[in-house]
Order: sequence, then C-alpha cells, then structure tokens
Amino acid sequence: MSTTPHSTTRVAHTVWDGSLTEGSGVVTLDSSGIGEYPVTWVARSQEPGGKTSPEELIAAAHSSCFSMALSAGLGKAGTPPTRLRTQADVTFKPGTGITGIHLTVEGEVPGMDEAEFVKAAEDAKANCPVSKALAGTEITLTASLA
Repeated sequence: MSTTPHSTTRVAHTVWDGSLTEGSGVVTLDSSGIGEYPVTWVARSQEPGGKTSPEELIAAAHSSCFSMALSAGLGKAGTPPTRLRTQADVTFKPGTGITGIHLTVEGEVPGMDEAEFVKAAEDAKANCPVSKALAGTEITLTASLA
C-alpha cells in the first residue's frame, strides 16, 4: 500500500427548483454517496426545519478538517489525543453573507498542559486546509482540555 499523498477531488451537486425565497433544492454528496439533503432559503436564513444550509455544510467541513489537523499536530509533537470534540459555528447574515466562524475544541490529550494545547489548536486553526480556503472570513477559536 502506498502512503504517497495524491490529489483528490470530491464532488457534490445541487438541483434547485424555483425562486430563491419560494424554491427549494437538494444537495447530493456524490463522492461518498451518503445522502441527499434538502435546502431552502428559509432553512438558511431562519430556522432549519429539518433542512440543511451551505453554512451547516461548511461547519461540518471545518470541524472535521480542524480535528484532523489538530490530531496530526499533536501526534507529531509526541502527544497524540485520546479524543477531540470540535464544534464549528458558522454565522450567516442575509444581505451580508458569512460573517464569522467560531471553532470550539475540547481535547483529551495525556501529557499535555492547557497552554500547549491552546498553542497546538491555534496552529491547527491557521493551517488546516479548510481554514486556509476560508481565509477571507474571521475565524476565532476557544480551546480547552477536558
């Protein structure tokens, strides 16, 4: 088995019917095949009502990418985590757009103190590929050990 990194492309598509405010769509995760998710403007700008939004999908991407980056950094430092729990809050304001992202991570990391953990989390926030892709948005972080 080769461990040489290679480029990958992931694919999703959306089919949208109707106007922005009255219409609706379905986002399909093509690469994984794990599902189709309904989207509407109301779900994006008000209450979800069982539907998703671009911001929720960004939150999912950011929380998982950050967790991987932090896990990698902690492992390279000789203090691999037992568990990381990361939440990403993506704020959307209609008419303005995405106004910020806040990451909250709590880690179980044997042999590491709080200051070291916060430093590692800040490094992961700055260097995870999703953070880099979202660099035009303010990203804040709260990190603590469990």
